[in-house]
Amino acid sequence: MLGAATAQGEPMIVSVDHAELFYSIRGQGPACLVLSAIGTRPYEIQMPPQLSHHLRLVFVDLRGGGQSTGEPDDLTFERLADDLEAIRADVGVERIAVLGHSMLGTLAIEYGRRRPRSVWGVIAVGAPPRGDMARIAAAATAFFERDASDERRQVLRDNLARLPAGAPPGETLRAQTPMRFFDPRFDAAPLFAGSILRPRLLQHLMGPLTRDWELGAGAASYPVPLLVAHGRFDYVVPHFLWQDLAGTIPGATLRIFERSGHQPFCEEPEAFAAAVVEWMRATRPLSEQ
Repeated sequence: MLGAATAQGEPMIVSVDHAELFYSIRGQGPACLVLSAIGTRPYEIQMPPQLSHHLRLVFVDLRGGGQSTGEPDDLTFERLADDLEAIRADVGVERIAVLGHSMLGTLAIEYGRRRPRSVWGVIAVGAPPRGDMARIAAAATAFFERDASDERRQVLRDNLARLPAGAPPGETLRAQTPMRFFDPRFDAAPLFAGSILRPRLLQHLMGPLTRDWELGAGAASYPVPLLVAHGRFDYVVPHFLWQDLAGTIPGATLRIFERSGHQPFCEEPEAFAAAVVEWMRATRPLSEQ
């Protein structure tokens, strides 16, 4: 294991249970893990610079993803918690926050549930409250059909029509821009520069690991502060999936960004950073501020 005193930006490796876990650090303030399954670089690009003035962001490649090693199929919620605990210890802090985007939000939520003494807060961005992808996709499709403008619908149709047969995942993702961003014509390609795609990990995350997961049953006893951040124009994971549930979770805050889709941290960076800082000051113990 390498020491936590390594300079910011320099890559770090932690050895945990037959895996070498990669992470990098940026910013100052209380530490916050930022989970990634596609390499740390895309989230290093997308996280608002303003956030680095208030948080020490620790970008983490999950076991079997990005520059980390290990078998993706070995990843369970409990092993994830152990992996993140090892990184927290290596960073040199007793308590830490964790941010998870999209389906990685479920992992962030589970880390908070399983290690509440180590986690002072969870930030779930564009994350679903359950892992059943069929139900999420059905809700997203219905939302798009009743809510999207004619222009947004047409741009999506045009993008999908231009996709070649057997298009790679990245190209398909960019074609879905009208479902993912407030601006349906936004060029998202630069946001994903440096992505490292590991299909086995992505398949495991979207399938066996999360498909039976649901926050609802344990919502009333969730043990740490939770910030749920969603874009109003997110047609991948609709914000209304949380509207009834958020009120049943002690210490939960639901924040909707009115000019964002699936990634409010890069569509409304100043507003997102301000919301995180406000939440942090309201929920973090004064002794830790």
